[in-house]
Amino acid sequence: MQPDLNRVIEQVSKEKGIDRGIIVKALEEAMLSAAKKTFGHEKNIEAKFNTELGEVELFEIKTVVEHVEDPENQVTLEVARAKIDPEAEIGDELLAKLPPEKFGRIAAQAAKQNIIQRVRDAERDIIYNEFKGRKGELFSGIVQRFEKKNIIVNLGRTDAILPEKEQIPRERYRQGDRIRAYILDVELTGKGPQIVLSRTHPGLLIKLFEQEVPEIYEGIVEVKGAAREPGGRAKIAVTSNDRDVDPVGACVGMRGTRVQAVVQELRGEKIDIVPWTSDPAEYVCRALAPAKVSKIIMDEDEHAMEVIVPDDQLSLAIGKKGQNVRLASRLTTWKLDVRSEAEAEDEARRARGSLTAIPNVGDVTAELLYQSGFKSAEELAASDEETVGEIEGIGPERAGVLLAAAREHVQRLREQEALAAAEAGAAAAAAAAAATAAAEAGAGGGEGSTVAPAEPVGEEGQR
Repeated sequence: MQPDLNRVIEQVSKEKGIDRGIIVKALEEAMLSAAKKTFGHEKNIEAKFNTELGEVELFEIKTVVEHVEDPENQVTLEVARAKIDPEAEIGDELLAKLPPEKFGRIAAQAAKQNIIQRVRDAERDIIYNEFKGRKGELFSGIVQRFEKKNIIVNLGRTDAILPEKEQIPRERYRQGDRIRAYILDVELTGKGPQIVLSRTHPGLLIKLFEQEVPEIYEGIVEVKGAAREPGGRAKIAVTSNDRDVDPVGACVGMRGTRVQAVVQELRGEKIDIVPWTSDPAEYVCRALAPAKVSKIIMDEDEHAMEVIVPDDQLSLAIGKKGQNVRLASRLTTWKLDVRSEAEAEDEARRARGSLTAIPNVGDVTAELLYQSGFKSAEELAASDEETVGEIEGIGPERAGVLLAAAREHVQRLREQEALAAAEAGAAAAAAAAAATAAAEAGAGGGEGSTVAPAEPVGEEGQR
């Protein structure tokens, strides 16, 4: 045994941040395992760390009985009183200290491995418990190495992984670079805690603004949502809990210093700061800025909106490769369908034409149906009386008549289409048959007829 074992335990405890009791328990278990390998597994042995002596003491446990049935773990009363405890009684469990015998090489190596493993397990548990509560936080580290396209980041006490899919496109790092990332997940695996980082998560954008904007950290300005296309563009929605504080101005900062600091950290990613509002239609209009919106048609059941914009604003509203409308949809959580005024007018004209084709449906009724979401006679025919009866201006009395007329009209249209298709098919078949017959006739004439060669024209012929 090491005479300075107490000092070793204290040193390991401080360096690894592990409780002293865990190390002592690991020592006791390791020594107990080694003792059983040396003295025999059938013996009942106990290990105790003696703080005063600074060593682990081993004791053999003997039970006092009248008749010995297990010589390894039992002893008679006479022998117990003579060799162990003069005051022993039947049924007592006596501890007899084992001689400080040196363990064999295998037993000593097993004890060493046991202690190392227990210390590692304790260290892993401590790291996992430390980081599992920090999920969703911003953390800084040093780029340690690269494994394929994944980046291993040293966080101090442990390493974390930044997977390829969580990296910003076209962002490059070298070994030794400092990196800030969002803690996406913390898992406890067989190899220890695995900390997964992200540079693409919207939470990174929110945390960076929290660091740069004191009003957000203090709760005066509240972040309501964020959406990103990493490396390209991002939108963040903010609101103020103090009427005297402008949320957008607070995030932008004096001469844009605050937002520029975030843009720089995200390698030039453009950021739109959107003032949040509880009105979903107005919120969508603000999220689609800088494009202007002419009209919005909401479908709360489908959680969708049809957004109408001026013709010259369509490309601006959609954005490069649909980026602007895609980010606005993610930010507001509404499905958005952006159309130009001309396109919307064409669709409305077609819809009204389809509805007015139904017998006894005039322009006013068609407009009421269109404004209620019906864009064709087929959609009206597929509806039910309750839905149509709830439309203001139609009522349940006319609903049944309208539906019957719409269904009869649609049925008639389908019959006409089927008849037209049949006639077209018959005409095509007849044309194909005629073409085949003509081809066969042409081929027969070429085989059976002979053509006399032309007589040469000479001088005699000319006479």
